Amino acid sequence: MPFITVKVLEGKTPEQKRDLVKRMTAAVKESFDVDAENVFVFFEDMKPDDYGKQGELYSFKEKK
Repeated sequence: MPFITVKVLEGKTPEQKRDLVKRMTAAVKESFDVDAENVFVFFEDMKPDDYGKQGELYSFKEKK
């Protein structure tokens, strides 16, 4: 059973997530030769303050 975790900045719509789940499931089904019902996709919505890039918090870089 493949388990996929997608870390993404908060604010994605349910429709966007639904589309990604559909596409990722199809890709894993084809690549791993598994049934779609055995593919799990988890979303971790992150706030811009939850990670850094190039030595600074991402949220700080956006404000410059």
